[in-house]
Amino acid sequence: MTDTLEIGGQQVAYRHTPGAGPAVVFLPGYMSDMAGGKATAVFDCCAGTGRECLLLDYSGCGESSGDFADGSLSTWRAEVLALIEAKVASDKVVIVGSSMGGWLMLLVGMALGERLHGLVGIAAAPDFSDWGYDEVEKNQLRAGTTVYEESDYGYDPMPTHAKFWKDAEANRLLGSTVPITCPVRLLHGQEDADVPPETSLRLARALASEDVQVTLVKGGDHRLSRDSDIALLLRTVETL
Repeated sequence: MTDTLEIGGQQVAYRHTPGAGPAVVFLPGYMSDMAGGKATAVFDCCAGTGRECLLLDYSGCGESSGDFADGSLSTWRAEVLALIEAKVASDKVVIVGSSMGGWLMLLVGMALGERLHGLVGIAAAPDFSDWGYDEVEKNQLRAGTTVYEESDYGYDPMPTHAKFWKDAEANRLLGSTVPITCPVRLLHGQEDADVPPETSLRLARALASEDVQVTLVKGGDHRLSRDSDIALLLRTVETL
């Protein structure tokens, strides 16, 4: 069952199941939502084992209100934090972030402080506003022009709006130490054509935590949504 909470003037859709802690919070990727296979699998597993879990659709995505063109990492970070504060009873939180959600999980995790228990990144894509665009595209975005790219994910062409890009540039993390000290697990497909596996290795080096593990999945693509990939994800979450 989907509920909504008004945050920043938008109705943000979410699903929540109560249970034992630490609570698991799933953050979907760019233009994705909580109906995806990985989010659903995590939620169903938590519900079946009595663990608290929270899913959400960022404003402008899925069942939430708003225009995607108005979205940004800063806006969505505020929505995630507000939902955790309002709906998550457990005092500890494990955040699972997919692709862009893996960048957002770092920003959210830094804001959670002592409440953060662990992170699981799936093809985490921090700083993709930098490495994901060439100079021609960056100049277009700096000038306020929307950039469109071909996509294999059901929304072709895929837009990057100048507002999102400029905010993302202000939230880049890999140029310095990421001040997160909890356990971190990073899963990445070796055949990922969208986010280079090296990105997870760069993130592992940048994190302050001494408990960081990177798992490279042979044959895995960006989605990491095969049955074996989902099973790996659920096992990884359970270890935290």
